[in-house]
Amino acid sequence: MLARAVRHWLLALQFFTRIPVTGRIAAWVGYTPAMLRASAAHFPGVGWVVGGCSAVVGAGALAVLPAQTLSAVLAGVLATVASVWLTGAFHEDGLADTADALGGLVPRERALEIMKDSRIGSYGTAALVLALLTKVAMLALLAGQGGAMLAAALLGGHVTSRWTPLWIIRTLSHVGDAPHAKSKPLADAISAGALAVGTLWWLAAIALCAVWVPSASWLGGVLGAVLALGWMRRLLARRLQGFTGDTLGATQQLSELGFYLGLLMVPGLAAHAGG
Repeated sequence: MLARAVRHWLLALQFFTRIPVTGRIAAWVGYTPAMLRASAAHFPGVGWVVGGCSAVVGAGALAVLPAQTLSAVLAGVLATVASVWLTGAFHEDGLADTADALGGLVPRERALEIMKDSRIGSYGTAALVLALLTKVAMLALLAGQGGAMLAAALLGGHVTSRWTPLWIIRTLSHVGDAPHAKSKPLADAISAGALAVGTLWWLAAIALCAVWVPSASWLGGVLGAVLALGWMRRLLARRLQGFTGDTLGATQQLSELGFYLGLLMVPGLAAHAGG
């Protein structure tokens, strides 16, 4: 059972990142459509790798750069670059396509057609630029609280934001041209057992963050990500009556932003209440 879980995790790692799984390892992992569908349960496990690498880059940069305000900004930029490179901008592409499709008040069928277009429009460009700027700004503020906080936030943010899309898959139906869609391995609703596996990946990350940097802010981070998930689910149910691979990427991006925002807001709200 453990070996099967490792194989599914490696398959998810290969599908959702640029990390190659080749040679004897690839032969051992194997491949079937059913395995690829099952690998969705390990989406948060991929977040451990992406978040961990981003944490090393961000905290490492903060440790060696001079103690200046712009150092925190640069650390946030480098951490973001690391995550984008590792994933091949997979989720950012989904955010841009989703914004183009749902930014205007177009019918459902037209929105699905727009998502299939590889070109990026004004809504997608604006969403992508604003999301990246907001992410870097929030990471810079978190870096101002120290390298440990930045590293823990990156790990927690990347794992949590890869856990929330599982709820979209679980509660909505796949729409669009499933046989040719990027999300075809996710077209079938995941089982309760797969969701439980993903939740274990997520709980382990949040527990580590809470032990690493004890703070009530982690509850705010989770709440921010869950609110982003709730907003996205409501939007998708209303506009598309389901999800596509692009909307899963958009959910990941918005949940990550919500997580960082929640982390930052809790200390501010506590200080305001105390004052």
